[in-house]
Amino acid sequence: MKLKTLFTQACAAVVLGAMAHAALADQLDDIKKAGKIRVAIAMGTPLFSFADANLQPAGSDVDTAKLLAQDLGVKLDIVSVTNAARVPTLQANRADVVVADLSITPERAQVIDFSVPYAVISIIVGAPKSMNIKTYDDLNGKRVGLTRATVNDTLTTQNAKGAQIVRYEDDATLITSMVTGQVDIFSSTPSNLGEMAKRAPEKNLELKFTQKDFDLGIALNKNQPRLKEWINEWVKTNLKNGKLNAIYKKYHGRDLPDSVTKAS
Repeated sequence: MKLKTLFTQACAAVVLGAMAHAALADQLDDIKKAGKIRVAIAMGTPLFSFADANLQPAGSDVDTAKLLAQDLGVKLDIVSVTNAARVPTLQANRADVVVADLSITPERAQVIDFSVPYAVISIIVGAPKSMNIKTYDDLNGKRVGLTRATVNDTLTTQNAKGAQIVRYEDDATLITSMVTGQVDIFSSTPSNLGEMAKRAPEKNLELKFTQKDFDLGIALNKNQPRLKEWINEWVKTNLKNGKLNAIYKKYHGRDLPDSVTKAS
């Protein structure tokens, strides 16, 4: 009797597990049925995602999301988030995917899935020309501004242990803080450096050193095999036909590296 009960419970567990897996694996169908895909985008990031002169979303990530929705045959529903909220928004199911200059890192890959790389981002330290900064050691004792919960935050925290790190919730606030003189040194991206230099040319800001180059992936929740497969094939197809490279070059002024385009 006890053996029969255990067998019945085991069967029930298998059925429930299969049902749960099937439900998770059906997100692609759910998106198609809903007729829209919710894409989390970190607005306020120069070149990647920002409001244009008509206050409409623009940038390489925005155009990438538009192309994704178009090829999927659904409407694009942009979910505007801060950098720090990118992963939590996905985990809370407030978005189906994230296209928000999100670097592929081992730490993030433990809790979410990534597509194959669709673009790249460089992480840099910048400051006025008058400041002698060449390495992390030169940041000791200095205030360094950066955006919270980014690879910039991780890299600088790990390698500039003597720096006083000032964390901001998004890139737009970091840029404003640099322009208004709240901080003089930052860890961010070349695109943000360009925006700072445009808004405050008198500061003579320049790139001091490159911290690291990262591949960017489209993020989605784990246990979504069909959605992940579709997105991976979509990225590979649009890298091969040049559409993703054209989007990147339109905003960033350079081609995607061979490490991304040749991997497709």
